[in-house]
Amino acid sequence: MEHIDQARRSSTDTPAGHSLEAPAAIAGLNGGPAVSAAARDARRSHVRWFILFMLFFITTINYADRASLSIAGSAMQHTLGLTPVAMGYIFSAFAWAYVLGQLPGGRLLDRFGTKRVYAFSLLAWSIFTLSQGLVVGLAAGAAVTVMFVLRFAMGLAEAPAFPGNSRLTSSWFPRAERGTAAAIFNAAQYFAAVLFTPIMGWIVHRFGWPYVFVAMGVLGILMTGVWLKTVYAPKDHPRVSRAELSYIEEGGALVDLETRERDSASGAAQANQPAKVPMGASIREMLASRMLLGIFIAQYCINALTYFFLTWFPIYLVQQRHMSILKAGFVASIPAVCGFLGGVLGGVISDALLKRGHSASFARKTPIVLGMLLSTCMIACNYVNSEFLVVAIMAAAFFGKGIGALGWAVVSDTAPLEAGGVCASLFNAFGNVAGITTPIVIGYLVQGSGSFNSALVFIGANAVVAVLCYLFVVGDIKRMVLTRSVASR
Repeated sequence: MEHIDQARRSSTDTPAGHSLEAPAAIAGLNGGPAVSAAARDARRSHVRWFILFMLFFITTINYADRASLSIAGSAMQHTLGLTPVAMGYIFSAFAWAYVLGQLPGGRLLDRFGTKRVYAFSLLAWSIFTLSQGLVVGLAAGAAVTVMFVLRFAMGLAEAPAFPGNSRLTSSWFPRAERGTAAAIFNAAQYFAAVLFTPIMGWIVHRFGWPYVFVAMGVLGILMTGVWLKTVYAPKDHPRVSRAELSYIEEGGALVDLETRERDSASGAAQANQPAKVPMGASIREMLASRMLLGIFIAQYCINALTYFFLTWFPIYLVQQRHMSILKAGFVASIPAVCGFLGGVLGGVISDALLKRGHSASFARKTPIVLGMLLSTCMIACNYVNSEFLVVAIMAAAFFGKGIGALGWAVVSDTAPLEAGGVCASLFNAFGNVAGITTPIVIGYLVQGSGSFNSALVFIGANAVVAVLCYLFVVGDIKRMVLTRSVASR
């Protein structure tokens, strides 16, 4: 009788465009031919991949906005007469706010749901990006101050973005596809360089550096409307089929995650809703977990490579390798292509290992360790003079970094259900402290030595520490369950 009731309910609950599925199920119960697995698969929608495409494209804009200052930086530094140390502090302004905004951003995601919080975040950071192009008319000192404030505000606005990505992939993708999904949206950081770095370099060369910020800001504002029209939670999406919902739910997707938080915000209760936990108590327990702490520290080290690429790499090509801004914009896209390919490949490899029966620990750690070891080859750039070899070595390094950038898949596998948004935000906060320290440390190293040689050694050392964390600190990768005492408070 329970199955018959479910079939009857499906005739009213089926999303628009898929109303034939419930009658077919009832026919099977009444003696007619049962719906075969092949028939169900034939009608399965693939909405989750469109959701991933939206995450990928919005994250591409996200990283292009972060990197816009690195493309405009050399021309701005010349115009305003800034030292490398001053540029380092301006580069770090984004990350100071980004880190400070992580826990509040995660709390907002848990409280109000991903779609609304993410849309507001995208609109706000796009407005702040556009505004950076308006500082050109200010005096040099005032322009530096205003630019710092706007980069700070942009970092605060972007804080919910990556935890939001993690929540959506957790709710839309089964575990066996989650590594690929996380790798794809994380690979957007490289695709941003592939697509936008040459474009932004051309804009600086043709029109001047302020127009980079204006163009990127307008694009983000337009994409806010597209996001609101196309992104929904799994059970709210008008185009998802019941077959796809069943497939992702049976595979471990948290399809109730967004609905649960929305109902919680409105005061509705659900029988299967995890107990709410105080944020402070959950943070203390997560920081006491050796597994999560190792993951967090490793992400800091991995992000050191990311922030070198987002901030100083184009300036390295201009100042140490003596390339023009236009040429540097195009050359910087070559390692980015390799990073993108490595990022996607790392997720595919990890999920393939899972499907072959390997443990989550082996499947996630293997690409991370091998990729980070490969990324240390960037130190070899200190010993070559050929532009071709420099680009080839950097391409190999960023290919390895891409393969090893599986931290978000690891968080999707390990975050406690009771505090998923807070855990993702804590992970992202740790990782993006590197956005504060890396530009500043490199600024001091470059100013003190007059070259980038020690800076490349510093970045390579971070990759080694990430390897050590995953090999000797993290241990088994599994979902953390908060203690009963914490969950019942």
